[in-house]
Amino acid sequence: MATSARQETEGGSGPLRAWLLEGLQHDQGTAGSHAGQPGSRHPWWQVMCLTGVDYFSTLGYQPGIAALAAGALSPIATALLVALTLFGALPTYRAVAEHSPHGMGSIAMLERLLPRWWGKLLVLVLLGFVATAFVFTITLSASDATAHLIENPFFPKALAGQRVVITLVLIAILGGIFLRGFSEAIGLAVVLVGAYLVLNTVVVAVALREVVTHPDLVADWHGALTAEHAGPLAMVGMSLLVLPKLALGLSGFETGVAVMPQIDGDLRQRIAGARRLLTTAALVMSVFLLASSVATTVLIPAAEFREGGKAGGRALAYLAHRLLGDWFGTAYDLSTIAILWFAGASALTGLLNIVPRYLPRYGMAPDWARAVRPLVLVFTAVAFGITLLFGAQVEAQGGAYATGVLALILSAAAAVTITAYRESRPVAAAAYGLISLVLGYATVENIRERPDGLKIALLFVVAIVATSLISRATRSTELRATRVELDETARRFVLGVGGELRLIANEPDARDPAEYEDKDRETREYHHLPEDECMIFLEVTLSDASEFESELRVAGEERHGYQVLKVESPAVANTIAAVLFHLRDLTGKRPHVYFHWAEGNPVGALLRYLIFGGGDVPPLTREVIRKAEPDLSRRPQVHVG
Repeated sequence: MATSARQETEGGSGPLRAWLLEGLQHDQGTAGSHAGQPGSRHPWWQVMCLTGVDYFSTLGYQPGIAALAAGALSPIATALLVALTLFGALPTYRAVAEHSPHGMGSIAMLERLLPRWWGKLLVLVLLGFVATAFVFTITLSASDATAHLIENPFFPKALAGQRVVITLVLIAILGGIFLRGFSEAIGLAVVLVGAYLVLNTVVVAVALREVVTHPDLVADWHGALTAEHAGPLAMVGMSLLVLPKLALGLSGFETGVAVMPQIDGDLRQRIAGARRLLTTAALVMSVFLLASSVATTVLIPAAEFREGGKAGGRALAYLAHRLLGDWFGTAYDLSTIAILWFAGASALTGLLNIVPRYLPRYGMAPDWARAVRPLVLVFTAVAFGITLLFGAQVEAQGGAYATGVLALILSAAAAVTITAYRESRPVAAAAYGLISLVLGYATVENIRERPDGLKIALLFVVAIVATSLISRATRSTELRATRVELDETARRFVLGVGGELRLIANEPDARDPAEYEDKDRETREYHHLPEDECMIFLEVTLSDASEFESELRVAGEERHGYQVLKVESPAVANTIAAVLFHLRDLTGKRPHVYFHWAEGNPVGALLRYLIFGGGDVPPLTREVIRKAEPDLSRRPQVHVG
């Protein structure tokens, strides 16, 4: 049984519309049931490169951010960040990969922990932070790629003022790649990550050799460190205070689980591949973060990290030019520019894997949101708007980016903590709880120091919640049934009717003989139907009204001498309409359904329908039928008395 929206998207489409909606996914009814995923699948290490373009690209700016925030303490603060990565974020997301292996991440875990509308509302709020983190990954990385491009000594100075235009072009090219398909994105990611890691290995190795061969520089750093801080405990304490400013070094974990559907193999192999992906990426990044932090802190004067300095936001690029010459430095710049630009690919992949699994299923986005290409266009347009709003300035976008990243990692830690507690694993629950506390501290401190990030994230949350609820209201009169099935008894009842197929819509109450006798008598008297006319009762029991689409299983039952069709669903009117259409197609007859007018305020009835799935059923049933079937001669008949 197809919904009316689906009929609209699949009917009468021209070449452009058909191209946009190619691969429209309809088999995503519930979390964990997604057999069909966008794009082909790949080995885990290739998918790691796709998420790694976000994670690894932070080497372009993380050492400079750490040096600016922590000064001589940068290596110690970075070591704490690495510890949080390996003993906090990594075990958290390895657990997420096991409990949510279909690309829906920690959001799906939290959705299962809260029932009905509370779970939906939590998902919408988290999707606001997902959008913040992922969209700002696209815009901030493209802006930083532009900054590296402009600061290269060979770049034409006449174009240095075109920062916004260059960033928009980079985002547009990224969107164009995703319009072609996932395979192209992953193939390019493998090349970019491979080249970038090789060049970084060369730069870091040469820089560390420089550190080893110049012990006087190490002595100067050690002297500055001990002069500013009384002892090791003071150093660790101050490093903890600046740790939230280094939060961008944790980006990439949520996309690591979001791209799990792209990993080749069955479910067990996908989980194992995701764990290898997360562990390998975290280990590689940890080594580079520690090594680059030591090299840049010892070799680069502190003044170069400040505003106007040559190492601000590009510390390793500074060392590449200084230690290996401008030609190698330019090659390094090009690699950094490319991976920073393409870092948005992992974020876009995450959005394309997450959004179609939530909002359309909730009825909170148009049905075309299940297709990849329209979403690419929407996210690209949003990225354009963010870039124009912030003038492609990297620093201005950092607060919102860090807030989104930390909120997602904190939600993941909370999800695995609650899950471990419910599974009666107290040791694991305590360990994950401790991780949650540390991440909670980092999140609160980041918000306290950069409240603008929270304000921007909340704007995303409000926008998503508002548009989702409006979409839910406008789509409420769709059929909303993905499939209708009748059991053998129900089929026997329906196919055994010799004349007109007539059904009495009954809201079940006591289900005693008097209830059915009174409803049968009143219906026959009001509509002047003879006593020997066959009548079948149709009863809809409300399930979780927060769900939008559902499979309908209709069961037949003999009750007090009457034939009854029973079905459970989130919305009464939509279900009755869907069952009527199915009976029409099954029997070749136009069914008749009989209602009694409901008492009460129609506005209140409408609100009850939108929130609880009930409301004034007769007119709503007729409206659903009208929208689903344009041919008057084929519409089931609705009678109200």
